[in-house]
Amino acid sequence: MATPKLSSVSPVRRDDKPCAPSSSSSSTVLRVQDASAAEAYEQYLRLPELSGLWKAGCFPEWAGEGLVKPALQALEVTFRFVSLALSDPRGYASRRELARQLESLAAREVELVSALCEGDRSAPLAELSASGGVLPRERSASEVWQLPGSAAAVVCQASEASLLPRLAAWDKSETLAAKIMYAIESQMQGCAFTLGLGEPNLAGKPVLQYDRVVRPHELHALKPKPAPEPKSGYRNRELETLFTMYQILESWLRAASQLLTRLNERIEAKNWEAAASDCWILERVWKLLADVEDLHLLMDPDDFLRLKSQLAVRAAPGSDASFCFRSRALLHVANTTRDLKKRVPWVLGVEADPNGGPRVQEAAMKLYHSRRRGEGEEAGKVELLQAFQAVEVAVRGFFFAYRQLVAAVMGTAEASGNRALFVPAEGTDPLAQMFLEPPYYPSLDAAKTFLADYWVQQMAGASAPSLQS
Repeated sequence: MATPKLSSVSPVRRDDKPCAPSSSSSSTVLRVQDASAAEAYEQYLRLPELSGLWKAGCFPEWAGEGLVKPALQALEVTFRFVSLALSDPRGYASRRELARQLESLAAREVELVSALCEGDRSAPLAELSASGGVLPRERSASEVWQLPGSAAAVVCQASEASLLPRLAAWDKSETLAAKIMYAIESQMQGCAFTLGLGEPNLAGKPVLQYDRVVRPHELHALKPKPAPEPKSGYRNRELETLFTMYQILESWLRAASQLLTRLNERIEAKNWEAAASDCWILERVWKLLADVEDLHLLMDPDDFLRLKSQLAVRAAPGSDASFCFRSRALLHVANTTRDLKKRVPWVLGVEADPNGGPRVQEAAMKLYHSRRRGEGEEAGKVELLQAFQAVEVAVRGFFFAYRQLVAAVMGTAEASGNRALFVPAEGTDPLAQMFLEPPYYPSLDAAKTFLADYWVQQMAGASAPSLQS
């Protein structure tokens, strides 16, 4: 088998060393600059109480509880967002477009939930087979569905506490709720159970004990308590919008953190295919986070900027800190995601050369070029390396979109002066600095570059005899 010719000047960076992921060892660690601002952010969103719902270990036998629960809670908060958007009395509110985007967001959340639940057989379930097609008297939220082409009936047990069945009964939201329910029915086809939110469940699968897992009553109790402004008496509706949006964001960040923990465990266990699956889910989570942030574009400019001033989003006078997430979870997930680059030598089965030699790059080229790259111990490695680079694209895309979002929502002055998220290594804007730093996976980039050169030379050599003849 022909081996691609290697370049003698193809450095492998020291950050490719196979070590355990640690945000403190990153070359550019993202940090919260103002701890008091981060504390205020967490208290404003009631994150200490929300995190109590994430961490509650109610189901010791369910290994995926810590991962799936915050994702389901984010979905439930999205239902609350739909209710807020459609009941907004302001004549200038973008109710129709916001409802469309929330429907799309909910569908993507359901898709991610189904991906997280695939293969999970330890979740707390309620069996439907015992019903015998009879509607229980004590459960007013159950529905009977007739199976197509059969006399059999299925009792679909719906959640009594979730907002989705209530949205389905409200004339303003019944169409939107129906679309979400059918999205659940479609996406959960590959899972051993369904969510039990009013979807048809024509397969008659067991239903997740949604109310026990998500605890909607306690979740919806953690909502803002808007008070009129002292002088004007004006109640700013964007307060509830902003609050709900960031509870969704933080819930998905919690799920992403748990997913990264499982991903690293699977890499350590050399379960490459399962790790690649988790990595692709992580890439979709980063894209979902960007979609949540994009909802800012539908907030009314005057009401949002009024709220921004009221909440003192800008830092204290004399500071260069401006609008920011102030989210420790976001920065932790970003750092941990970037630290996946330290896993590349472990995946390839080599050690990085401390002198900057092409050892990792050469191993990557051999893997990419091998005719047995999808067999035996190599199964899943290429998919995992591809997923690593896809996640890098998603992370950079998220922060680039965030920078543009700040300019669109609050003006270019805020975007150009935004330094609150990071402690910059230089005096430049740290968001811009992120895109000037080297790629996360230089050895993989170099391997593909030289492999492409090899095939160009091969094709040129193959075509030369035909031209002479």
